[in-house]
Amino acid sequence: MLRQQVRAVSSLLSTMTLIGLCVGMTSTLLGLRGTLEGFSTLTIGVIMSAYFIGYLFGSTRAPKDIRRVGYIRAFGGLGALASITVLVQAVWIDPYVWFFMRFLSGFALSAMFVIAESWLNTMADNKNRGALLSVYMVLLYGGLIVGQLLLGIADPATFVPFAIIAMLLNLSLIPILASVTVEPTTTEVKKVSFRFLLEQAPLGIAATFIIQACSAMFYGVGPVYAIHLGLSVPQVTVFMAAFISGGLLAQPPIGMLSDRYDRRAVLASCAASAAVISLLLSQVGGQYPWLIYLGMALLGASLLPIYSLAIAHTNDFLERDQMLGATGTIIKIAGVGSIIGAPTVAAMMQFGAISYFFFLISALSAFVAMYAVYRIGQRKAPAEQPHTPFVSLAPAQVSEEIVHSMIEDATDEFEDASNATVVTGPPLAEKLEEE
Repeated sequence: MLRQQVRAVSSLLSTMTLIGLCVGMTSTLLGLRGTLEGFSTLTIGVIMSAYFIGYLFGSTRAPKDIRRVGYIRAFGGLGALASITVLVQAVWIDPYVWFFMRFLSGFALSAMFVIAESWLNTMADNKNRGALLSVYMVLLYGGLIVGQLLLGIADPATFVPFAIIAMLLNLSLIPILASVTVEPTTTEVKKVSFRFLLEQAPLGIAATFIIQACSAMFYGVGPVYAIHLGLSVPQVTVFMAAFISGGLLAQPPIGMLSDRYDRRAVLASCAASAAVISLLLSQVGGQYPWLIYLGMALLGASLLPIYSLAIAHTNDFLERDQMLGATGTIIKIAGVGSIIGAPTVAAMMQFGAISYFFFLISALSAFVAMYAVYRIGQRKAPAEQPHTPFVSLAPAQVSEEIVHSMIEDATDEFEDASNATVVTGPPLAEKLEEE
């Protein structure tokens, strides 16, 4: 059954794999090219944070606009916008232009994830949705990894890697635009406030914020750190790919452990391991590249699963009708952490020492580990942890649940109608006919 479902959505999976490849290439490319152009570490960190600002803005505003023009046309237009931003950054090497283009890129790609994942959820059913999403996440992570390695064969000082990314973005549009599928519909979502989540699962909220900030540090400033270590461009791509590969391989076993044992204990173990490995990596020089690659793989295996663990832990203390609305709030918290993470570590590296990159990740991970241990002593684990499918979450990732919450938030914020809600209804074409 799963094989048939995967075959049915193969065009969509192909599209998102190529987009993941482009996302992986772009973040590393800009870090490398910015360093070659003489941009300061702090400037590069601020530029990288613009992606997450655009990502949050796109997740909030795009669903409302998508409903106006339809998913297919919106996807094509957003793909063209993402492609244009990459080419503009190749033509105009300017920090202000790059910041604005990075913002637009985050806006476009976040909205494309909204469309694609809503489409994927519509095609799946309750029996295979978790497995299908797992396949999707593995392909997306695979695209991120291949994107890093592909960058190693193109000189970042030239126009070539930018052109490759733009071509791949346009190529990714062909499968989904050529397929014939039913456009997704939306469902009613019960809103959940930040204060409520903080009362119910403070560990989940704190871990989400901090670990997403650490991830943004790596994706935004990691290539700069590697260059300062003296690694070559191909070595930098392996440096980045090793981190993502470690996270990909560690997700399934850690997910199964968290379903069998106290999720907080698993989270604390991962955070403590990340703290120790980061501290050790801060002492390794560029003359030992293979030792660095091994350390980065272990760090990815320890750090990346924490985000999924934090979300799963938060859902352990929520009612089923609260989970969808909570996801939108959680993604906003994670987004704020992402925006803050890269500029903070970049400033510390510029005005302090380059080793502060790993020192900060180590300190933040250690705080999460200690807080998790503290919370274990303050509260018993839930009698029965929900055994929902444990799906790894990639950076800058949104899902159908987030779409639903964001649509309702956008409606409340930008429409002057006190009783406006998003409800289950007929497909978009039928709604337009009724209007």
